[in-house]
Amino acid sequence: MPGQAVGQRGARTGAGARRTVTAFIGSRPRGAVADLTAALATLTLVLTMVAGAVVGSTARADPPNLAPAPAQLPSDLDAAIPPPPIPHLRSIPARSVIHGADHELQEFREAVMPSPSGDPFFDDWPGDLAARHPGEILASRDVTRVATVLLKARIGSARQIKVASRDAQGHPSFATATVLVPPTAWSGPGARPVLVNNLPIVALGARCTAGWMLSHGETPDTNSTDIRPPVTQDALARGYAVLVPDHTGPRMAYAEPYVAAHAVLDSLRGAARLDTDDFARGPVAMIGYSGGAVATNATAKLATAYAPELVPRFVGAAIGGVPADYRVLASSMNANLGTGVFHAAILGIARERPELLPMANDLARWLSINPVLKNLCTSTMGYFGMTFVPTQVLSTSPDPFHSPVAERIYTITAMADDAAAMPVYIYHGAQEWWIPASQARSLFDEQCRLGVNATYRDYPGEHMTTVFVAFEDTMRWLDARLAGRPPADGCRQTPR
Repeated sequence: MPGQAVGQRGARTGAGARRTVTAFIGSRPRGAVADLTAALATLTLVLTMVAGAVVGSTARADPPNLAPAPAQLPSDLDAAIPPPPIPHLRSIPARSVIHGADHELQEFREAVMPSPSGDPFFDDWPGDLAARHPGEILASRDVTRVATVLLKARIGSARQIKVASRDAQGHPSFATATVLVPPTAWSGPGARPVLVNNLPIVALGARCTAGWMLSHGETPDTNSTDIRPPVTQDALARGYAVLVPDHTGPRMAYAEPYVAAHAVLDSLRGAARLDTDDFARGPVAMIGYSGGAVATNATAKLATAYAPELVPRFVGAAIGGVPADYRVLASSMNANLGTGVFHAAILGIARERPELLPMANDLARWLSINPVLKNLCTSTMGYFGMTFVPTQVLSTSPDPFHSPVAERIYTITAMADDAAAMPVYIYHGAQEWWIPASQARSLFDEQCRLGVNATYRDYPGEHMTTVFVAFEDTMRWLDARLAGRPPADGCRQTPR
């Protein structure tokens, strides 16, 4: 059989490949770039060695890029690649503690964490987090000067808050957010409305967040969608208060929905404590696209359980280009040009859900601890899709997509039985290929089934264009909600 032939070839060449890789790695110069060069060279060697193995079995009705690899592939790969040098630690930092896990796994978790940003506001874990209530303010600072220059908008004040929160497992953590207020008093009826702008933080590095940008200024790695389309600027011009959460949390857990929801809700709690006039009484709406849609969708679904006192204030959530079903995304993003972003999301989720970490083989460990790769920002992440690396060659399981751990992650991240606590406006590019519109439509159907007032809109275009094509419609929908006008129920208007 083809799979057996590949495995026998891998077994015969494994020892020689291991000697070659070991010699190469052992003789390279030290440093992040050199480590990355070595890891990518190793990857090239491995892919050459196992060419065709991953798609050698098509027993299931899955697309070829999800087919299990031959059973012996994980052992062949680990025979060819030595384990990376994970630093030994006398004690585990608070951000990497795994309750009930052995010391070695916790050392690996720390090794895959983002490098410090250099700003204690984002880096330091307070020692008394367990005693703090979610939303309690730990620190605050003024960033008006930097935010005004960057956004090119009239701003009354821009402050950053650091609040107590909970991670994806419910353990003590913290969240940061930027709180922006217009320069003039609210002239409309009632209290000033609040717009939560969940920017698409599609990144792994601690300097890739909205909070870093709004306090330190633009860098070559700044995500263009931090500024465009001008959601924050237009909201301030309308007189709204704006909250911009760093929803990936302090571990930069890109794509993990629970930590995102907790960060958003606790930031809103903290903003209400910081500024009762502008953030504690008015109606609240949310907007999020792509990575920001992960946070917006999760917040809408988890608000009732996590922050029930905030639910009466929520009037709507606009969710665009949403990665709603990770099982679908595996089939659309594995082993193609979407691979770089897909693997970054796996690492981001693993930072919060360490049960994924033992599934990383030695090649994956080399890559995930590399200082370049584990700190990628949006502007460079996509380039790694050109490697077309299948996840199967990075796993200790020949069939990672059907493993018990994967099935658990699919279920947890789907939040399929959770109804949004507010009306939702779901919009998506009709020509999306990496984040198929089908899973966004399924999210709409799910929310209709759960009794939520939901609307779905297809827009012409793919992921990078739809955010701009849909911008004006989305802002009009949010304006109507914040003005107190209920939306028409799209579930009743759409043929079921």
